[in-house]
Amino acid sequence: MIANKHPKIKTKDEIEKIISDLKKKGKVIVTTNGSFDILHSGHVASLDIAKSKGDILVVGLNSDKSIKKYKSKDRPIVPQEHRARMLAGLEAVDFVVIFDETDPRALLEAIKPHFHVKAKTGYTGIEQETVEKHGGKIVLIEHIGNHSTSNIINKILEVYGSKKKTKEDKK
Repeated sequence: MIANKHPKIKTKDEIEKIISDLKKKGKVIVTTNGSFDILHSGHVASLDIAKSKGDILVVGLNSDKSIKKYKSKDRPIVPQEHRARMLAGLEAVDFVVIFDETDPRALLEAIKPHFHVKAKTGYTGIEQETVEKHGGKIVLIEHIGNHSTSNIINKILEVYGSKKKTKEDKK
């Protein structure tokens, strides 16, 4: 656990109240979600695009528990508190909310965003009904580059694989 919780990291109950107040002030609310297991430049670029769609960007972050359910028992690589803190440190991100479900529908129901941003690649549409029933819209963006956590993991395995490199190996 990270000792000092970042002020951008909120619970679902906290974000529901904050967003309600921001909407009363006319702010356009944008959401996106994901595991953001090993943060990379593709994530940062997609978050910048998401932020450009409105005033406030809320990132729904899959908890460790939910990632184990829908990805693998061996994931995530980076614990949720650390992933949340890294996301909270990004300029484009206004708030981060960790959720335990395997999909973001309950969180989206609480926030009722004006826009929910997802990558076209792999989009299943599961969020669409929840977002649209409150007048929101789904925004699909192109996958950015050849960036993925899986590619990073594979590269690490390729380079460091089954044997640890010693200083001698590096020479």
